[in-house]
Parts: sequence; structure tokens; C-alpha cells
Amino acid sequence: MLLLPKELTQAQATTCLRGLLQDLRAQSGVNVVVDASALTRFDSAALAVLLEFRRQTLALNKQFSVQGLPTRLADLAALYGIIELLPAAS
Repeated sequence: MLLLPKELTQAQATTCLRGLLQDLRAQSGVNVVVDASALTRFDSAALAVLLEFRRQTLALNKQFSVQGLPTRLADLAALYGIIELLPAAS
């Protein structure tokens, strides 16, 4: 499971994505889960990071899901019409 930081705004987006992609290369399994439960401060850049990470994950023929997506971030994703691209981990 890959963890998002407490804060993910435009200022941290590039660094966070770079770290996630590095961790992705080390993942041996097919299922990749991102834990977003620590997020307390974020903006729409968090969605951009998740979407790009999803794209990279799927390009490696792996499955992507999110655990603990904060309600406010899920609401923002729904508003943008992309919530279905961020499936909840089972």
C-alpha cells in the first residue's frame, strides 16, 4: 500500500507524484492501493496526482484503487465528474 502525505497541494504535487511512481516500480503485485486517509490539507492538485498515478499504474497492467479518500476530496472528484476513476479499495 502506498501512502499519501498529510498535505498535498500544488506545492507538493510534483514531489509526491515522483515518490509514488518510484514506489510503483517496487510493487511486485498486480493490485496497487493508494491510502489517502492521512490527507488533511489538499487542493485539486491531489486529484491530478491521483489521476496521473492511476494512468501510470494502468499502463503497467496493474489495478489501481484508493483507500480512505477524504469526503471533501471525493466530493471534488464527483463535481469534476471523475469519481469513477478513483475506485475504492475493497
